[in-house]
Amino acid sequence: MHSKLIISVTRWFSAAIGLGGIVFFFHVVLQVNPTTVALTLLLFIHSLASRWGLRYAVVISFAAGACYNYFFLPPVGHFIISDPQNIVALLVFLITSIFASRMSERIREESKEARASKAELEILYRLSRALLQTDEFVQLTKTVPNAVAVATGAQAVLFFLLDGNRIYRFGSDWTPHLSEDALKELSHAPGIISSAGAQEAMIPLRSGVRPRGILIIRGLTLSHQSLDALGGLVSIALDRSNAIDEVSRTEAAKENERLRALMLDSITHELGAPLAFIDRSLDSLLAQGLEPAESRALLGSVQGESNRLSRLVAQAVEMAKFDTQELRMTFVPQSMEEMINDAIQTAEDVLKGHPVQVTLAPRLPSVQADSIWVGRLLTKLLQNAAKYSPDDAPIFITAEQDGRFVTCSIADRGIGIEPIEQSFIFDKFLRSGNREQRSSGTGLGLAICRTIVEAHGGKIEVSSQPGRGSVFSFTLRV
Repeated sequence: MHSKLIISVTRWFSAAIGLGGIVFFFHVVLQVNPTTVALTLLLFIHSLASRWGLRYAVVISFAAGACYNYFFLPPVGHFIISDPQNIVALLVFLITSIFASRMSERIREESKEARASKAELEILYRLSRALLQTDEFVQLTKTVPNAVAVATGAQAVLFFLLDGNRIYRFGSDWTPHLSEDALKELSHAPGIISSAGAQEAMIPLRSGVRPRGILIIRGLTLSHQSLDALGGLVSIALDRSNAIDEVSRTEAAKENERLRALMLDSITHELGAPLAFIDRSLDSLLAQGLEPAESRALLGSVQGESNRLSRLVAQAVEMAKFDTQELRMTFVPQSMEEMINDAIQTAEDVLKGHPVQVTLAPRLPSVQADSIWVGRLLTKLLQNAAKYSPDDAPIFITAEQDGRFVTCSIADRGIGIEPIEQSFIFDKFLRSGNREQRSSGTGLGLAICRTIVEAHGGKIEVSSQPGRGSVFSFTLRV
């Protein structure tokens, strides 16, 4: 209040000094005709109206008319006008100055409103960008107060959501004395409740006609239309995020149902053949008409099929744990060379007959990894390479640094993968379509490999030429 008074007094004083300066200049320094003086005074009054408003211009208009009459219209030095034409000139001067001041004031107000509208549109634009950056509903509800405060410059924001009666705040120095029941009642208000003195606005949020909550903003002066648009943006962002979550849940449910069907079909198929073989073998053994060598061979086959069933169940359980995020990994610096050597030893039985050549880049840095899971990853890829390669075919392992990652590649000279299969080779329950050379498997191995790599923040890919072999490459962070 004190500062406004100082500004007002300063402006009045400046206007009086300006008027006095013009009168002094034309009365003492430079003698000109009354028309020039009148035009100069009109220009001065017009500038006052455009800069400071109508009230300054109107008062100075009457003061300028008096000075014009006293100093420039004959008889000079008196407030008496002897010539009727000068009376008309003085009246025209006053009317013109007031009219021009009014026009300047109008232009000034329109310009002010345009700037205010532009500023409010920029606020709404910044808020829309901030809200649309978050798709997850729960995360969005937490960021709404901060996003509104940052975009608008508000001192404090309270966001109340009817769904779960949740309250989110921005601005620790402000807590409205409103109970949960009061916030619920305000959420059903028909329109915006604003308080100009306290610069506080309460904006009900709606999803269609259904109340969703209320947004209370303090320390912000916006037009009613902009406040309504702000509430609409928040409501739209909440509806959008909620719709995305619903679609994601629906898609996830569909995918889970599809995977369950695939798993059931795959397990039924994979279990059926071994069980049938085991059943026939046991029938033959029970017939007691076999030679000891034949019995041992059948028992060995039964054991092999039993191991195959065990691997199927183990991989299915392992994949299920990944899907439900029940597994936890510990990432510490690990030597790529040591993990590769351990994997070669683990897969030693499968790699018999396949020369393995390891080529590591010099001064290869350590990687952030869980050695147990990366060991399983390498073992699965080595087993896969041996399984789909002819006897005595070599397997090549390379590792080199690529920026902030280490890229490890395992190449074979096997049957290769058809181009149409390469884009989804890491999907669950997919195996090579070359049925003549395809080994039995669960179709989960490569899917588990992709999950392990992605859990480490890397990526896995394959390049292959049918009949010439495949190269599986994955990256791990340094």
